[in-house]
Amino acid sequence: MFPFGETVTILSRGITGQDGDGNDVYGTTSTDVPGCTFAPAGSVERVQGQDIVTTQPTVYLATGTPAPLATDQIRVRGLLYEIDGDPQVFRNPFTGATPGPVVKLKRVTG
Repeated sequence: MFPFGETVTILSRGITGQDGDGNDVYGTTSTDVPGCTFAPAGSVERVQGQDIVTTQPTVYLATGTPAPLATDQIRVRGLLYEIDGDPQVFRNPFTGATPGPVVKLKRVTG
């Protein structure tokens, strides 16, 4: 979809197997998604005894990518972001085209 897009990695937590006693074992699986667009956004810095920086960019996933869950994480350009809210899927009312999901991200440091 985006000829100069970049690859992002979706990290999903879920059941990856069972232990010897039949209990679920949880782990993280990663899925690389090429052809995405990363739209940086401004940051907010709060100083209350320590610096806390909140960054909230947006990533536009490639067409055909299933929408990740709000509990998933996305790694972009080496930084790990939480998904902020539910990913949204847009449908163009004029063409019916459905580009990939739009995902708001959030990263808090400090």
